[in-house]
Amino acid sequence: MRSQVAESWRRSAAAGVDADANEPTILMPTSDLRQYRQAHRLAAIYPLLEEVLGAAAIESNALLALADEAGQLLWVSGSHATLRRAESTGFIEGSIWDERAVGTNAPGMALALDQPLMVTGAEHYRTVVQQWNCVASPIHDPASGSVLGVLDVTGGDQVAGAQTMAMVRAAALLAEAELAKDAHQEASSGGFTLEVLGRREGILRKGAKSIVLSPRHTEMFVVLADAPMGLSGEELAVLIYPHEVTASTVRAEMNRLRHVVGDELLGSRPYALREQVTLDAAVVSQTADIGEIASALQKYRGPVLPHSEAPGVMRYRSQVEADVRRGVLASERADLMAVWTRTSWGGDDYEVWAAQQRIMPASSPLQPLVRSQLARLDREAMPK
Repeated sequence: MRSQVAESWRRSAAAGVDADANEPTILMPTSDLRQYRQAHRLAAIYPLLEEVLGAAAIESNALLALADEAGQLLWVSGSHATLRRAESTGFIEGSIWDERAVGTNAPGMALALDQPLMVTGAEHYRTVVQQWNCVASPIHDPASGSVLGVLDVTGGDQVAGAQTMAMVRAAALLAEAELAKDAHQEASSGGFTLEVLGRREGILRKGAKSIVLSPRHTEMFVVLADAPMGLSGEELAVLIYPHEVTASTVRAEMNRLRHVVGDELLGSRPYALREQVTLDAAVVSQTADIGEIASALQKYRGPVLPHSEAPGVMRYRSQVEADVRRGVLASERADLMAVWTRTSWGGDDYEVWAAQQRIMPASSPLQPLVRSQLARLDREAMPK
């Protein structure tokens, strides 16, 4: 067995996956799934992917599938006979194909490792899936680099080849190029936006122009955007620097930032933004506040500047994360909780895991995973 596959089997076993199971792992009713995928960013590119690969998949008695960043199959297309055959393995729209839910498979591994790959026959962890071969490639957000989803082709022997791998990788790159074009067109019609979710360095955009800011300058923008009335030099210093600095240090850094973005955007006495700058994090908070939690989770690509130790950024980061997390818990929806706990920032959230266990039916195929994660967190909380 390839070492890459062996590691995936170990992760599958640790997650409590039943190798002999064949029922689909579905968290979302069909009506909710339609609304969810319609709002997902991948919805804009699925028709293109189906046009590029759909006919070839049908001719090869294979399936074309597109899953979200959590491994949930949003679209599955192919011939009627192939779709019926796939149903017996749980490979249907709405089902979860994350490694921790169904074990080793190409979409799940591609998400776990963030790379294109192939899984053939007996390499699959679940016995019922070992009749298939599959090739998958992640699709990334062109701006942030975060994973938006995964493209997969699943079929018989004809799928297990270098040609299929090349086709799937090329289609994923084409999808990313299309997403970049759409983002460019959206940016051309708006004002200033600043992307800070899950990033070390922010991207400031207006129209067709974009500027990658240094970590320090990004921190200054976040703090100023969160203080519409402006800040004195002393206040800005306290919110930006984890240690004491002089007023001249703040002035020098602001002068460098003004040189980068221009005088028209930054004011002084007090330091303030002269034009509206919309943070992607603020959009997420607002979306969560109005109760659209599924949409907020889609937009939440990670904590605000996760590497920053600036006090003002840390406070804002906690506020945004709390807004989303509070909505997830209040939703009483196991599917949204599962999305949260499958992330790097929510994977150790004991309260959400426990709520997920309480809400899900005892017969849910995800119960073993939830129990194993709660047991892991209990072990880690025990004194050494």
